[in-house]
Amino acid sequence: MSSSTFNEFETRKRHPDPKSAALLVIDVQNHFTSIAKPILPALNTTINLCRRASVPVFFTRHCHKSQSDYGMLHEWWDGEIIHDGTPDSQFIPDLDRRESESVILKNTYSAFRDTDLEEKLLEIGVKEVIVTGVMTNLCCETTARDAFVRGFRVFFSTDATATSSAELHQATLKNMAYGFAYLVDCNRLQQAFSNS
Repeated sequence: MSSSTFNEFETRKRHPDPKSAALLVIDVQNHFTSIAKPILPALNTTINLCRRASVPVFFTRHCHKSQSDYGMLHEWWDGEIIHDGTPDSQFIPDLDRRESESVILKNTYSAFRDTDLEEKLLEIGVKEVIVTGVMTNLCCETTARDAFVRGFRVFFSTDATATSSAELHQATLKNMAYGFAYLVDCNRLQQAFSNS
């Protein structure tokens, strides 16, 4: 994502506050390897920037345990879903995740739906979330919108999110910047955290 495209979509600017922010790393699993691999350097950089700034990191893992939790996803994706316990459901090995960091299991696009993510965030005083991971236009966008309507200030990464096409990625960035989230990238996060 070039800075010119980044700037083209921005409607307002703000830096996240490391004292009240949390990083959400959405669904960086083997099922999405081809989509996630190109952003892994930026994503791991983002994770490490947040850790150094004492920003808590939460990882989500999308998986289905039984037919009762398929929802509309089974129909929409012609039965191609991620079953818990399969290699596809596991985190990509190159993802920089620590065992001590929280993992939220989810079975639909939003990381807030039928999970304890909101409670965990509020428990530690989080007021802002930084959204990263895959897919930009599905789970990342839905989680960001859901966070916004729940009262969290949302920051959406332009270089640590990815999806199946540049067109869909950019459409989400445009939507996010227009009504839901401040856009950030590794450089902006580094700047924000070094100034705080």
